[in-house]
Amino acid sequence: MKIKLFIILITTCLCFKAPAQDPIFSQYFMVPETINPAFSGFEQATYFGVLHRTQWPYLDLQVDTNYAFFNTWLDTASNGIGIGASVLNQRESSTSYNHFQFNTNFTYIIGLNNDWFFRPAIEIGYGMKSFNFRNLLLSDQININAGTVNANSNDPFAANANDKIGFVDFTAGFVFDKKNRGNDTDLWLGAAIKHLNRPNISFLNNGNVPLDILYTIHANYKFPYFDYNDMILSANYMQQGAYNRLDLAATAKLNKLFLGAMAVTNPAKNSGNSHLLTSINALVGVEFERLRFGFSYDFNTSNIGRTDGVYELSITYLAACLVCRNPTNNERRK
Repeated sequence: MKIKLFIILITTCLCFKAPAQDPIFSQYFMVPETINPAFSGFEQATYFGVLHRTQWPYLDLQVDTNYAFFNTWLDTASNGIGIGASVLNQRESSTSYNHFQFNTNFTYIIGLNNDWFFRPAIEIGYGMKSFNFRNLLLSDQININAGTVNANSNDPFAANANDKIGFVDFTAGFVFDKKNRGNDTDLWLGAAIKHLNRPNISFLNNGNVPLDILYTIHANYKFPYFDYNDMILSANYMQQGAYNRLDLAATAKLNKLFLGAMAVTNPAKNSGNSHLLTSINALVGVEFERLRFGFSYDFNTSNIGRTDGVYELSITYLAACLVCRNPTNNERRK
């Protein structure tokens, strides 16, 4: 099993047309900074938080992903400015493959007519990927006749592979959003393009594996029902290389409680065994005056077998605005 896993990993990381895919959080609509830098300063305050995701803990392919972020909003004389930073760390338990990335982003907020706002943004990041290739067992190390395994390999791959690589990463995005009279957001529409420069993520010396551009288009609509309750409908489409994904979500806000569900679909169905519906994600959350907690669980609907699903936990804290001419009432805008 482990030898097959290593072969799959090497093929994914080193082949010329590697379809590398970004980590996606189920709670991206709770923390939309994960999909678009234009959400920096979106809540017109200083806020920060963390996300933790554990995927498929039952399998040898368990992946743990952590994301920490900080955003603030500066109220200027004309428009506004959003500034943010984030750290992403992803690790595969069985292979010790690790991806660490630090990003900084800048958003310029432009007021339009009829309570609409336009938020163009850029993000600059530096990523590092590492893998311990010394744990690999290559074919020329195995002596079948003698039943022995040599400690060293003469394969050119062993001499040309790097355990660590670094790369610069660029992202651009925008969001249109509309506020109501209570300074809360009823509707937002956005798009982002990640890896604009297509950084080289090859582990080989003089290798060339450009990271595929990730395109994403997303929308969120909130409307009231009953007394002081809200219904939130969200959609997010993503395309990276030959792969795509469409998420459709509905969340009910009952006073301070969030209850939601998301359908994760695979419209491309890249192989004959692919499923259109890949998982159903359930969400429960609670929101206090300055704190928001979220917990989600992804129920697998494909034939991959027992995986124990995907667990995700998020915590966000809303602080005071750093520079505000007209302080808001600290109501959540998402």
